[in-house]
Order: sequence, then C-alpha cells, then structure tokens
Amino acid sequence: MSSAPDDPADFDSALLLDSEGKQWRVRSPRHAEASTRLETEFMVLRAFAPGIRAELPFLMPTVAGTVRQGALSTFVYSHLAGTTRSVEELTAGPEALAKEIGAALAAIHDLPRTLVSNADLPSYTPNEFRQRRLNELDQAATTGKIPPVLLRRWEHALEDVSLWRFNPCVVHGDLHEDNILVDGNRVTAVTGWTDLRIGDPADDMAWLVASNEQGFVDAVLSHYTSGRRDAPDAHLLRRAALSAEFALAQYLVKGLAAGNESMIGEAEEMLASLAEDIAEHGGQPISVEPLPQAVPAVHVEPVPQAAPAVHVEAVPQAAPAGAGAVPSVHVTPIPAEQPATADASGPAKNGEAGQAANAGGETTPHDPPAADDTSTAAITIVDAKSH
Repeated sequence: MSSAPDDPADFDSALLLDSEGKQWRVRSPRHAEASTRLETEFMVLRAFAPGIRAELPFLMPTVAGTVRQGALSTFVYSHLAGTTRSVEELTAGPEALAKEIGAALAAIHDLPRTLVSNADLPSYTPNEFRQRRLNELDQAATTGKIPPVLLRRWEHALEDVSLWRFNPCVVHGDLHEDNILVDGNRVTAVTGWTDLRIGDPADDMAWLVASNEQGFVDAVLSHYTSGRRDAPDAHLLRRAALSAEFALAQYLVKGLAAGNESMIGEAEEMLASLAEDIAEHGGQPISVEPLPQAVPAVHVEPVPQAAPAVHVEAVPQAAPAGAGAVPSVHVTPIPAEQPATADASGPAKNGEAGQAANAGGETTPHDPPAADDTSTAAITIVDAKSH
C-alpha cells in the first residue's frame, strides 16, 4: 500500500511492513533523473538539523537506508503517520484544516536561506526566475503543441515585470496534495523534498489555486499570511495561477523527452481543455496589465493596374499641298508695326513676303496704322479652301 503516492512516471512507492510490525516507506526511481532527485532529497534531509526540524509544525522523512540497483538508488524511509487526501477532500475540509495547511506553508517559506545555500541547491532572484520560465516557454513553444491562446497569455504574464516583484524565500518546489500527510484535521508530515530551492513562494501555492475552490484558497492564504514573518506580495496568487497552468506545458515537454505517448496525449487534452476554458470564460487573472486584444488579420488584395483613360495615337504628318487633305484654316502672322515716318507704300519685308508666298503667293494689303495707334492689329484669317 502507498501512504504518499509519487508520480508513477518517476517513482514506484510503497509502504512495507516488516516481521516486527514496523512500517517503512520505499521509493524506487524509474529512471536516472528520478534517481538523481532522490539523491538530492537525501542531501536536503541531512541538512535539516534536529533544531530546525523541532521548529516545524509537521514531521519530515528520515532516510533509514539505501539500496543500489545498477545506476539507480532505492531509498527506504521511516514511516510517517497520516495519509494523503485528494484535493476535493482537502477543500471540503473544515477551517481548521485550512489553518494547518497555511501554517505549514508559512513554516517552509520562513526556513533559513542558509539551509539551501549550504547544501549547494539552486537559488533564483525574481528576474532570474522569470527568465528561467521564459526559456521554458520557448522550449514548450517549439513543440508546436501549445494552443496559441495559452502562449500569448503566458508570454504576456512573463513579460509583465510588475508581476515579478517578490521576496525570494525557501520553497519546497514540489508541494501538492500527494506530499501532505493528514491525520484528522491536522497536517502530520510533508514529504517529497526533491526540489528544495530559493525562489518564488507562489510555486508552492499552485496546487491550491488549481483546485478552483476560492473559499478554501482564501482561508489558507489568510492563515499563511498571519504565520509568515514577511508579508506576502500582492500578486502571489496571480503567479500561482500562472504556475498551475504552465505545469501542463512542463508535463508535455517531460512526456516528449521520455517518448511517453500516454503522457503526451494526456497533456495535449488538458492543454486543449484549458485553452477552451480561457477562450470562453477568460480564466483566472494572472497578469497585472490586461492582455491586449488580438487584432484580426487584414487581407489586402492587390489593386489592379488602371488602364490609361485615353489612347493616344500618333498624328500623321500633313501631306504636301495637292497630295491630300489641307488644313481648313490658315492663320496669317501679325506683321511688325512700321515706324510713323516709314513709307506706308514701301515694299514688304522679306520675311513677310516669304510668308505670303508660302501661303499661296498672294499678299493682303493693310491700312497703315496711325502713329499713335497702339491697338493690336487684327489677325486676318484666310480660308484655305477658297484657294
């Protein structure tokens, strides 16, 4: 029987009873990465000195021994009282149980940071943690299996810098209902210490927010806040909601890396369901800044090239006289005015004579203008058809 079930993709876990009636918990990794996590937990548990354990409102596992099986290590732990409960059972519990969970979370997050640094475990500043998530998002996006609505939503939240202003603290890193042992309305133990680090406290709240039981979440948060030495930031639950959603993408990537078709299919179904829920209802708020509405793509059709409005044909040169059509109107140029003292009957200028000759060999007499006549001379129009 199992008192604290592990992820079946990573571990086999069982509760054993020896010949003396004593119970032991056994965790056996399924692959090398899971074995490394158990070895990390072994170091973490050794870092919890008796004085630190005594200040916690719950018990922690103690490693009784290890068994090496090839490249994998199986760990044996002393038995801890209590059993796991489903999220539905926990959220349906009384206020006293919510208080116990809130106090347990506060105690974990108030652990001394030297506990992590001395064990050479990961430590992240808010910006480092945000950048780490952005890198994970890029990796998930390359799978082509994340619905676009989720990619936009998560990217917007991760780029909302105001969301990531928090005080880093010691974080359990893998806290959920399967790692909390309960006896009655009391939290008796917390297990699964494979991902201890300094980071975002919201990660330990993700499983609460995912329950969608706001009354239970508010009750736990109230007792958590009163139990913390440092007041939690205003956007703790927003980041917890993001962490809960993003866990589905992490699960998908993990399934792809392992080549586990069952995990991949399950992750795709959960992602599709989440995308539909957000598209229909909007989902839980995760960003401080509202998500910009997607602008529908505009299809622009090319404008056909307009045909010229007027077709211009070349004008044929006029045919010589007598060889075809003749212009209907001949315009005689205005002769230059003669000085008043000039002889009005004098011969015409060579240019005028030539022009008259070109017009048909005839000249048209003009009355000499008066000396003070400044009017423009009339233009004589000759009808060429009469010639």
